[in-house]
Amino acid sequence: MRNFKDKKQYVIPGDVITTSPLRLRENVTLDGKRIIATSIGLTNIYDDSVRVIPLSAVYLPKIDDIVIGKIKSIFGNSWFADINSCYQGMLLGQDVFGRGSYPTTSEMKERLDNGDIIYAKIANSDRQREPLISIADQSLGKIDSGELVKISPTKIPRLIGKHGSMIQTIEASTNATITVGQNGLIVVSCDETNGLLKALAAIRMVDEQAHLVNLTDKVKKMLESDGV
Repeated sequence: MRNFKDKKQYVIPGDVITTSPLRLRENVTLDGKRIIATSIGLTNIYDDSVRVIPLSAVYLPKIDDIVIGKIKSIFGNSWFADINSCYQGMLLGQDVFGRGSYPTTSEMKERLDNGDIIYAKIANSDRQREPLISIADQSLGKIDSGELVKISPTKIPRLIGKHGSMIQTIEASTNATITVGQNGLIVVSCDETNGLLKALAAIRMVDEQAHLVNLTDKVKKMLESDGV
């Protein structure tokens, strides 16, 4: 069996990831002192935990991708965000406070704290370290409200639809506002509970049935029905 000591490696079921005493998360199991993968995917060792992210759910950052992230920690002059990847997105303090600035931790928490959701762009990514993300553009920044949803990144084009047809259909039928990240994270905002539930159901339907040729008709029929 192979033994993976690096933080991010491709693995198959049965591969030994590490023998370090780490907290087990998704798609791994313990065999004696060995932590073994139970799924095909990418390893993610972070802090005191280890997991395998299945390939179907893995987002690999590319420069200029628009993503949604959830702030997980603050270290030094940077925020680190979960971007639904084996990598965390790193947002530099000077991206928010201006070039040459050195904000304190309390100042950074006032702007963005753990759990906050952001709409960001991949500014730099070389697959050897955490990708840099930016919220400097006027259309980017903190998302103040909404329901965070995760689907497979490969299903995002199907959710958007040709010329935005699918996403527009869902929004028009539910009065919801849907913010989509290319990384498979989505934020749904709606003042009406029924509209929110229908929008979420439509998104789940796309994620589960993206391979069906009549998906658009199925989504429309569900949206037009009285129930969810």
